[in-house]
Amino acid sequence: MEIKVGFEIAYAAPQPTPMVIMLSIHPSRHGDIVGTETILSEPEVPIGFYRDSFDNVCGRLVAPAGGVTLKGHALVRDCGLPDIVEPAAQQLPIDRLPDELLLYLMPSRYCETDKLTDIAWSLFGNTKPGWERVQAIVEFVHKHVSFGYQHAHHMKTAHDVYQQKNGVCRDFAHLALTLCRCMGIPARYCTGYMGDIGIPPEPEPMDFSGWFEVYLSGRWYTFDARHNVPRIGRILMATGRDAADVALTTSFGRMELKKFVVVSEQVVAA
Repeated sequence: MEIKVGFEIAYAAPQPTPMVIMLSIHPSRHGDIVGTETILSEPEVPIGFYRDSFDNVCGRLVAPAGGVTLKGHALVRDCGLPDIVEPAAQQLPIDRLPDELLLYLMPSRYCETDKLTDIAWSLFGNTKPGWERVQAIVEFVHKHVSFGYQHAHHMKTAHDVYQQKNGVCRDFAHLALTLCRCMGIPARYCTGYMGDIGIPPEPEPMDFSGWFEVYLSGRWYTFDARHNVPRIGRILMATGRDAADVALTTSFGRMELKKFVVVSEQVVAA
């Protein structure tokens, strides 16, 4: 199958403002792009692309006085299969993990393992290590947290989500991946496109989505605590320790968001 993705994001700015954007499809999916991915700005300004320490594609630009509109689009091949389910996947002992994975066990900006470790062990200490334990965490977060855009707040942490019991997709991911880390399972945050493919359309406007991955049996597996069902058509854009590492746009100066439109839909053959 093929999926059409894209965005249009507009900002107003009182003066020239440097920006870093993370709006490209992740390198792991570059082989699936049909033709080329296009990202441009209006008015046209140079965008210099580079890879960050997590291998995400980032762009640097200076938005002119008055503001800038960022537009992107791509056509992506997808297998059309839901997220992989592998109940036999095993949790590896920490002393056998590759060095580069240890940071995914550590606390990070939105994921306070120190505040949630005792809670995690009281809830999941009797679960079977590996896939079963991760799934138990996902099911707990799915039931414990209520979804609602009115609950979104850029300062909300995993511990806040646990206490407040509400949030948006990134909050579900932050709490679930933090609980995984508390139980010795490497977990990282993911952001990307996930359209209403294979499910009834949701009434809310399309947005970028947040989920997480865990490292079991020598590879990363996708989990989604908000939906708690395998989904079709997930297109990864970036990974990191938490949402702070994968901000879609970062401005070094005052800017005001004026427009935010995201597209992710299956292309239906004529």
